[in-house]
Amino acid sequence: MDLAFIKMEGAGNDYVYVDGVGRPLPDLDWPEVARRVSDRRFGVGSDGLILIARGERAPFRMIMFNADGSRGEMCGNGMRCLAFYVHAAGYTAAPEFEVETDGGPVRVAILESGRRRGRVRVDMGPPRLEPERIPTTLPGTPVVGAPLEVDGRTVRVAAVSMGNPHCVVFLDENHFGAPLDGLDLEAIGPLFEHHPAFPQRVNTEFVEVEGPDRLRMRVWERGSGETWACGTGACAALVAAALTGRSGRRARVGVRGGELEVEWAAGGHVFLSGPAVEVFRGTFPVEEERV
Repeated sequence: MDLAFIKMEGAGNDYVYVDGVGRPLPDLDWPEVARRVSDRRFGVGSDGLILIARGERAPFRMIMFNADGSRGEMCGNGMRCLAFYVHAAGYTAAPEFEVETDGGPVRVAILESGRRRGRVRVDMGPPRLEPERIPTTLPGTPVVGAPLEVDGRTVRVAAVSMGNPHCVVFLDENHFGAPLDGLDLEAIGPLFEHHPAFPQRVNTEFVEVEGPDRLRMRVWERGSGETWACGTGACAALVAAALTGRSGRRARVGVRGGELEVEWAAGGHVFLSGPAVEVFRGTFPVEEERV
């Protein structure tokens, strides 16, 4: 069968979306579909696959798969694109609404909406700072400046969950022999992703502080490798920077694909704002194998 899809991106973090709101989702081996469509040579090419469905307690539900087929709890950039799509498609006229995720319900607000491009704010909720909720075996609440043995060297890290686990590495106290743009993430990223201190694997942000309201980062995402942006990662980086006095509670976060705005509000919630863009639509051949 030919599977209809929508390709969207938020600051270069790109996903293939399948609409299960306007029509029922077919009964497929979705992890295998995610692996196939994500392949940048033999598939559509993406950081993963996101299914859009009706929710049980909210209007919509996000079902997310990483490029390797593993299930993801939440994606801030992916959420913005989902919210833009369902609003532009006319599935809701509400400027604010909730979306269910494996990491819990998420509230979104449509800031701008054009034919193929918009801007969305996501209420990411409060950061989870307790080690058991991240989860990590590293000590401290919050986990900041914790020593992590990586490939024979000690790296100082912060750990935060934004519905998924993050390890934040500040380059001002950790030196890898190259500036941010020269880091070999293909070599060092997997060492963090699969570290035993993170039992559910981890997303890792390598962060350069440019000022109290400006961060720059590159990210290695579990199950996808280096991506050009990570919304939850940008939020985790801001939280870690604020906790360690490197920044205020609001900053612009530069990523390879553009720029995101993050605010850790006085009420404790973290808000992520940024672009959502429809790239193109198409169909992809898939096997009609039942799960």
